[in-house]
Amino acid sequence: MSFITSYCHLNNENCSVNGEIIAERDRESEDSWFKQLYKSQEFVYPKFYKMDTLSQSGYLLSEMIKRAQPSLITSYNDDEIAMLFANQFSSADSDLRFEKSYKEQGTPSPALFVYTLPNIVLGEIAILNKWYGENMFAVLPKFAPDFFVNYIDILMSAGTKAVLCGWLGITGEQVNVFVFLVEKEGLAGNEFNTGNLAQIAGPGLL
Repeated sequence: MSFITSYCHLNNENCSVNGEIIAERDRESEDSWFKQLYKSQEFVYPKFYKMDTLSQSGYLLSEMIKRAQPSLITSYNDDEIAMLFANQFSSADSDLRFEKSYKEQGTPSPALFVYTLPNIVLGEIAILNKWYGENMFAVLPKFAPDFFVNYIDILMSAGTKAVLCGWLGITGEQVNVFVFLVEKEGLAGNEFNTGNLAQIAGPGLL
């Protein structure tokens, strides 16, 4: 049996961990919403400022999951942690900005080109944490609890013990991000099944 042992939501107005709001957006701030979060949570990872918004969202919520569930860092070998992320629009946000860079400026931006694949966010998190388990980024029409349940069952049956999962809904100014941790032997948490996952994800994703 597996369990959802921690989860985070991030939208345009606030960020919550395990259902508790930990930060609210300051519309008067000169910083972007993601930079506000980075500073307020006192994260230290200078590469954050070079990431696109998709990777920034994955980085921020994965760090919050680690804080909420330290077992992710202390209880597993580096090849026992997998990642399974998805969204609806792939890396479209960075794709459009890259297209604009060479159409309007005449010079394609290498810094933007790096992020024109959605799975780059997985590489950013894996490199930071030195995780070498399986990882996949899927593009789906909408958030699908049964997809996560079925795929994680496969990963767990092959030796994975924890899976960091996420739906990274980043399109223009719209933010709808949900990251959750599934552990094979969680000491406390919700049983991992489609019903519980749909309930925790909330109506904003379904």
